[in-house]
Amino acid sequence: MRFTAMLLRAGCFAALQVSQVQADSGVLDSRVMTLDLASQVAAAAVKSCADSGYQVSAVVVDRSGVPQVIMRDVFASRFTIEIAQRKANAAILSGISTSEFRKNRADIRAELNEIDGILVLDGAVPIQAAGTLLGAVGVSGAPGGDKDEACARAGVESIQEQLDFIE
Repeated sequence: MRFTAMLLRAGCFAALQVSQVQADSGVLDSRVMTLDLASQVAAAAVKSCADSGYQVSAVVVDRSGVPQVIMRDVFASRFTIEIAQRKANAAILSGISTSEFRKNRADIRAELNEIDGILVLDGAVPIQAAGTLLGAVGVSGAPGGDKDEACARAGVESIQEQLDFIE
């Protein structure tokens, strides 16, 4: 027990030292998705909806809300791209699925939708690995946000095994 406590203290001290070194240097490490990984998410999301008979767009944004991949089914309206991107940005803002965010913040939903680039509607989920927000995927075009969100989840699930092995 005493040895375990000592190891725990040593580990915490080492972690604090690393954080202090990063802060002292003025540079922080950050994790980002590769284009290939983001493309896999978008393709799997669009395919999931296509398999259900829906023509959608999927937009994968990075952790800053910048579009990394935009994929639109040939019969999806061009407006679905903007809607999917704005949904993905709402997932970045909240760090949770947009359906959960919509329910949690129903009291200020109208105000949130006034923020440029944000749309609080069901249909987007965050992409996370090792406790870090890497980005989000938003989907639009299915007949209902619940269906959009199911396709977005399918996109993330398609790479979940890779995400699980990121340290």
